[in-house]
Amino acid sequence: MAKLIGLLTAGGDSPGLNAAIRGIGKAALGSYGMRIIGFRDGFRGLMENRSVQMKSVSFSGILTRGGTILGTSREKPHRMPVGNKVMDMTQVLIENYHKSRLDALICLGGGGTQKSAYRLMEQGLNIVTLPKTIDNDVYGTDVTFGFDTACGIATEAIDRLHSTAHSHHRIIVVETMGHKTGWLALGAGIAGGADVILIPEIPYDVGKIAEAILRRRHEGKNFSIVAVAEGAMSKENAAALNKIIERKKKSKDQKEKMKLKEELKKVESRYSDNTIDLSRQLEKLTGLESRVSILGYVQRGGTPSVADRLLATRLGTACAELINSGVYGVMVASKGDRTEPIPLKKVVGKRKTVPLDHPWIECARKVETNLGD
Repeated sequence: MAKLIGLLTAGGDSPGLNAAIRGIGKAALGSYGMRIIGFRDGFRGLMENRSVQMKSVSFSGILTRGGTILGTSREKPHRMPVGNKVMDMTQVLIENYHKSRLDALICLGGGGTQKSAYRLMEQGLNIVTLPKTIDNDVYGTDVTFGFDTACGIATEAIDRLHSTAHSHHRIIVVETMGHKTGWLALGAGIAGGADVILIPEIPYDVGKIAEAILRRRHEGKNFSIVAVAEGAMSKENAAALNKIIERKKKSKDQKEKMKLKEELKKVESRYSDNTIDLSRQLEKLTGLESRVSILGYVQRGGTPSVADRLLATRLGTACAELINSGVYGVMVASKGDRTEPIPLKKVVGKRKTVPLDHPWIECARKVETNLGD
């Protein structure tokens, strides 16, 4: 009997998801004679057993499409809204996996999806995952699909903003996505020639940023571009957050941990307008007009880049090969020109942040980009 595999996409949408679905599907059907069903809207679709049989025609014409033909959601199996309650629906997902007589389940997603998939794996399901996110922060892989496209979109935005910044002698603050990591802001900032790049890994001193901008002005450069990740913080705000995080780590009382978790959320929400506040501070300190451009969800959309199509296809075909060989409990990672199965246990609970000695950091400093420190 041909193997039957289930497929779902979870978390935020990302360029390259359809290319990965196509890579998995065409390889599974054509090279290995498998059967495939897709679950709608992530883990909720598996919980509600909403599936569709996927045939060769299902993968026709989707390589260049953004988003995901299966739909997605951020809902987690162990914390799923049902009616007016949030419930642990893990056992229902497991039952539906067995009812569907699946031999394996493929989950495409970012860090949260890897965790949810790992929990299902611990319950005995045959799981394989693929790393997807524009933030490029999934641990264990060189790069995630979706990142290259988003980085290209952010770079183009910075390119376009140069002209208005130059014409009006303004500071333009460009906010990219990246709540916990700065890969997107750093990559787009370097590629777009930003004068200042601010990332979560390097808390910034607004005074030093203002000094760098004024120095440019004295050199006859009457505009500046500031590329900032949405999660970048001042040194003061970062210190306040880190105190709560350290208290949470040291606490052994579960109730206290939950309280600190809620306190952390409240503090983080207070800093959600960091970019706006930064712009106002820079305007006050430099005397230059400052304008903010928040790129938001535009970074997620549109046709995936060539690099993302290639990466997603490579990971997808490798995924089908692993399932055909009976290899489960892994994430298919990109390692140089190769793919490599990484045990999910080594992936979950970790985040790939920008190392302070990364070549991109060194490169930025050598072209005199201010990093806020």
